[in-house]
Amino acid sequence: MKNSASIAKPHDSATERRLSPDEAFAAARTELQALVRYAPRSMWEQDTAALPLPLQYLRRHARHFAARELAPRALDTDLAPHDRDVERQVLRSALQAGLFFNSVPHPEEGRPLPLDDYPLAWTASLKNEELAAGCGGWALMLAAHALGATPLVLCGDAATLARVMEKAKAKGRAGEPYLLAYAITEPASGSDVEETRGAAVARPGTIARPSEGGWRLTGRKLYTSGGDIADAVMVFAALEGEGLESWTCFLVERDTPGFTRVRNEVKMGQRASAATELLLEDVFVPDEHVIGELREGWALNRASLNFSRIPVAALALGIARGAVEAAIEFVACFELGGRPLLEYQEVELQVAEMIAQLSMMRSTIWEYARRPIPTQAAASLAKVSCSDAALQVCTSAMQLLSNHGVLHRERVEKAWRDVRLTQIYEGTNDINRLAIIEDLRQSLAGDGGV
Repeated sequence: MKNSASIAKPHDSATERRLSPDEAFAAARTELQALVRYAPRSMWEQDTAALPLPLQYLRRHARHFAARELAPRALDTDLAPHDRDVERQVLRSALQAGLFFNSVPHPEEGRPLPLDDYPLAWTASLKNEELAAGCGGWALMLAAHALGATPLVLCGDAATLARVMEKAKAKGRAGEPYLLAYAITEPASGSDVEETRGAAVARPGTIARPSEGGWRLTGRKLYTSGGDIADAVMVFAALEGEGLESWTCFLVERDTPGFTRVRNEVKMGQRASAATELLLEDVFVPDEHVIGELREGWALNRASLNFSRIPVAALALGIARGAVEAAIEFVACFELGGRPLLEYQEVELQVAEMIAQLSMMRSTIWEYARRPIPTQAAASLAKVSCSDAALQVCTSAMQLLSNHGVLHRERVEKAWRDVRLTQIYEGTNDINRLAIIEDLRQSLAGDGGV
């Protein structure tokens, strides 16, 4: 910040006040005021006011929950994650707040808001941004459950969905959430199970072989978000003797014999949510726990990722917003030459650029999320552009704090580690770039334009 002192000029506060747009508009003729005057509000408030009323409530509700339950625990659980008592408390609070489902209970009448009128990707994105602004790790823990539920929603099997929801309701009545997880990655198969050309030559390691009344699964799954606490895991396995084109989705309950949580990885960021290795040793899954149809797993996986990658972009946005808010709080209080850093124009320029990046990310997410069916290109584009931009924002926030930026207590360092993961999971960003081209290849080869 040494250069800031040399370029900063004394402020004439009285003159600046008279020349500010707010003062100028207030002194203007009534006819002009009616067209141009507005009440000063944050970008968050302006964007929220543009939403339909149910989504306004959802966004405010998630923001208040994150401020009350997640942000105060963020730094401690980053250093000492997976405290079961703390996890149970947060998860119970999220259940009571209605944040495991998109139908958030109305605070007065106790009934769901009419959120069914809005696409799942949009409601999930609004919720994810607010939770991630409080803590990227806790936000991922709640988002992982939503990803685990996605194959149930998309498969169109009402009977299976009803059975799982009944278990969720029964556990919920006891005050505990019923959690789901999503397992696709294997020791020898990572990004290739999320991309067509890689999948064509991949050798599946988790195999399902027929057994009387069902199937027996053998193999390993890695990096399963929330796999350590899930009541059931959506496990994608190839049928014996076949390739990934035979992938089938199986619901495996946590206490099934042969199903073991091997370990939680020591992660770079988003540590509140575990990345779990799962071992399946001749695990029996009844026919009624096949999600969708046999050999439909590849389609379910790709469709689930299309629905989840836009909310992942929102996780990146929320983490970056948390970093910007922490940076603004710092520069508004830390003084140089007897003045807060935020009064120096060089700092103002950096803050304005970060706010602009947040706004562009949010515009991208909302534009694609409110479409009824998210396309592969749109979902991957949102994930790539927003997670890349979010890392840049967190880097700028860290640089703005200078030496203080690397301190854990300032929150920006944690945000930088947290946001880096959004470029990796749900398919690395390079895999997502290939997904964009794959989805648009026909139009690119023709005259459809870009």
